[in-house]
Amino acid sequence: MEMIIGGAYQGKTDHAKKEYPQLVWGNGALVSEKELMNLQGILDFQEYIRKELKEGRDVTELAQKLIDGNPDIIIVSQEVGYGVVPVDAFDRKYREAVGRVCTKLAAYSRKVTRVVCGIGTVIKDD
Repeated sequence: MEMIIGGAYQGKTDHAKKEYPQLVWGNGALVSEKELMNLQGILDFQEYIRKELKEGRDVTELAQKLIDGNPDIIIVSQEVGYGVVPVDAFDRKYREAVGRVCTKLAAYSRKVTRVVCGIGTVIKDD
């Protein structure tokens, strides 16, 4: 597993597609759990978490499901925990869920790259 993370509009997708041009990418807002478990790479992973929460699903075991079910996936996710804490209760729940899931996935990942201004910096490389 590998993660590519960064803030909004920082070039994560371009970086991921440049690093892995051969991969078939899924979009987090559109894929099902079954598709997620079979993808080579997922863009906007945070949107998958949003969708699951909106549909009333529990995501507390999502990281472990991915680790067990698709350990070689490349995950591209926006960091949503920086900035002002949202007033809306759902947005706070979403922000916390993304942070918790991505923290566990990053701990498992062999490589984590943070992209800022289109520049990828490896912050973990096992």
